[in-house]
Amino acid sequence: MTYEVKKSDEEWRAELSPQEFKVLRQAGTEAAFTGEYTDTETTGVYKCRACGNELFRSDTKFHSHCGWPSFFDPADSSAVELISDRSFGMVRTEVRCARCGSHLGHVFAGEGYPTPTDQRYCINSISLTLEPKEPAEGAADGTAEDSAEDSAESGG
Repeated sequence: MTYEVKKSDEEWRAELSPQEFKVLRQAGTEAAFTGEYTDTETTGVYKCRACGNELFRSDTKFHSHCGWPSFFDPADSSAVELISDRSFGMVRTEVRCARCGSHLGHVFAGEGYPTPTDQRYCINSISLTLEPKEPAEGAADGTAEDSAEDSAESGG
């Protein structure tokens, strides 16, 4: 596949930490339960750490207890590229950023999680950057307006 963002390994190495380069550009994996977004519940958008492409949204993130952030659907199906991965004697589906080709993780189906898609996008935290949703203007922490909106939506 031809990617919109094209850089040499030297350019990627200059922009990424050694661990980021290993995962994003060499299809490595961070250790389970060590990533910064494994248990994050912050509302926002998850972007590719290498190029900033929007990949996932917090409303599709769920706790799979697998050791990596899990999502049941990308923000836009064209944001990711799915590739057959036969490494390590297994058949898996690799997930890459469709804009720059960086390795994100793998997607699995049919595992029985109670999600709308029955899929688990198992993504390395180090492949992502979370852009938190800004609290509504005038609300110090967003709770006052959120409560008012919730009340209005629920009819009470």
